[in-house]
Amino acid sequence: MEAFRGRALVRVSILIPWAVPTAISGLLWRWIFNSNGIANTLIGHQILWTTEGFHAKVAVIIAEVWKMAPFIGLLVLAGLQVISKEVYEAARIDGATPLRQFWHITLPLVKPALLVAVLFRCLDALRMFDLPYILIGAQKNSVETLSMLAQNEASNVRFGPAAAYSVILFLYVFLIALGFVRLLGADVVADSASQGKRRAGRKRHRLAGPRRAEATS
Repeated sequence: MEAFRGRALVRVSILIPWAVPTAISGLLWRWIFNSNGIANTLIGHQILWTTEGFHAKVAVIIAEVWKMAPFIGLLVLAGLQVISKEVYEAARIDGATPLRQFWHITLPLVKPALLVAVLFRCLDALRMFDLPYILIGAQKNSVETLSMLAQNEASNVRFGPAAAYSVILFLYVFLIALGFVRLLGADVVADSASQGKRRAGRKRHRLAGPRRAEATS
């Protein structure tokens, strides 16, 4: 990707939705999805976005994507910038089409960044609390998360169910993070092991040299 003037300013501008606190973002989107808000004005229908039902889910999804998409985009951009231009030039010389370049070069090389982005999104979705709590409200079954359930039980002095929900949430996050770490770290572990074996072999070779010299003398 070629550099252009003002690229840093564009990146900062893109990151503004992610930098906005989630509570402020929830209040902003609650105003947008109000019965007399901008969303209903644009579509020309009166929809109760912040009540129970499918519309509440859509409102939370839109607000969450608006907030987190810039951060994920920058992660993928960082992965794309690591790819060397010489790789694409060699592929073009070999006659590879743009589709084959994307499938066999771009996608495999950007895969670690994509997996990290998906991991962050999965963990954010599992531990989500403040955005649906502020945007839609508490005790709404359509958008209620485990964090909201745990908080509701704890606020009503039902600490047993609250602890159970918290443990379940921890297990979900732990298992998903473990799966992604294993998926991401497989190549890294293999590379580290092979490098360790090479270093050990070179060390044995250096140690064997003086011993052979002493044996011949």
